[in-house]
Amino acid sequence: MPEINLVPMMDVIMTILTFFIIVSMTLTNQQNAVNVTLPSAGEGLSEQKTPDPLVVSINEQRQLFLGKQQITEDQLAQPMQAYLQQHPEGAVVLNADRKLPYEEVVKVLGKMRDIGGDRVSLAIES
Repeated sequence: MPEINLVPMMDVIMTILTFFIIVSMTLTNQQNAVNVTLPSAGEGLSEQKTPDPLVVSINEQRQLFLGKQQITEDQLAQPMQAYLQQHPEGAVVLNADRKLPYEEVVKVLGKMRDIGGDRVSLAIES
């Protein structure tokens, strides 16, 4: 009765497994091969002074505020454009109440992005 000898097949499997382990180890080491000196948190930040952001708030009743002054969505464009022209490095931040539906926040944020482009962001609690 012929027998199946599994030892040679296991040798082949171990050789293939070893090959893939060695290849994966060399590939992960190559990703860190670029020598880059990263700045520390203290460098550069104190030299560059960014202006305070323009803060737009929306409360639970869907009322918009610029600072502490209540405004409408139509009145938002003029102060935002003026701020962004005066402060080329400035940003506009939207503070939205957490109880507002996400749809409402995105709608206001979208209108603000139409005015300010990529310099508009949504504030989060840290």
